[in-house]
Amino acid sequence: MLAVIKTGGKQYIVTPGQKLKIEKLEGEAGKTVKFEEVLLVETDDKKVEIGQPTVKGAAVSAKIVAQTKGPKVIAYKYKAKKRYHLKKGHRQQLTEVQIDSISL
Repeated sequence: MLAVIKTGGKQYIVTPGQKLKIEKLEGEAGKTVKFEEVLLVETDDKKVEIGQPTVKGAAVSAKIVAQTKGPKVIAYKYKAKKRYHLKKGHRQQLTEVQIDSISL
């Protein structure tokens, strides 16, 4: 079974048992979350349901594995001959989830 979910302004192709890192969700490790915005579902017998924009009654449940941070991204600004330098770092907060089930 396969599904396309939308969360954090991005779309992800998910299958049961898969682990993935997504934009931060509220909750601690071990908590179950449910994704209601399911854009596409493919069943085991290759039947595909496409949403308009979402599939009615479809949901994907997942368990939060950990709250982590992504790699550090450096933003550096510089203006020649003006003695202007600005260096900033950013680490995006992420949530690692494991997909439990896809239901129609």
